[in-house]
Amino acid sequence: MYFWDKHKTITTYYELLSGEVCDRYGLTQMEYDILMFLHNNPQYNTAAEIVKIRKSTKSHVSTSLKNLESKGLVERIQSKDNKKHIEIALLDQAEIIIEAGLNTQKQFAQNVLRGLTEEETRLCIRVFDKICNNAEEQLKNDKENES
Repeated sequence: MYFWDKHKTITTYYELLSGEVCDRYGLTQMEYDILMFLHNNPQYNTAAEIVKIRKSTKSHVSTSLKNLESKGLVERIQSKDNKKHIEIALLDQAEIIIEAGLNTQKQFAQNVLRGLTEEETRLCIRVFDKICNNAEEQLKNDKENES
């Protein structure tokens, strides 16, 4: 399928760029992705939210968070009101990796959007959002139909 093949090309290119950061700092792709997700989406700072929004498996997120914690890059903060609610916080030691990741994301965006006008970029984002929303809706419908 054309869209899927092209999507894989974009993903492969992003992983190539971000892989350089992973290699430099001894991270797996999932660990890197979680660090960047927490930085770019500070409102979603629990393991459950990472799993839900990134469509990752619980086991991969759990393992990656344990590794990030052992590397001193994140810490888990248990809520005083609800012992089951644990927030993930980025630590200062993660800042250099986040900076490198942001530079990588900026380079990626510049390279893949090269030659597009501002209007074309906005249109591309709108269309992609619609595609993602449609897929999200279908996933929700399929899940409801299974019940």
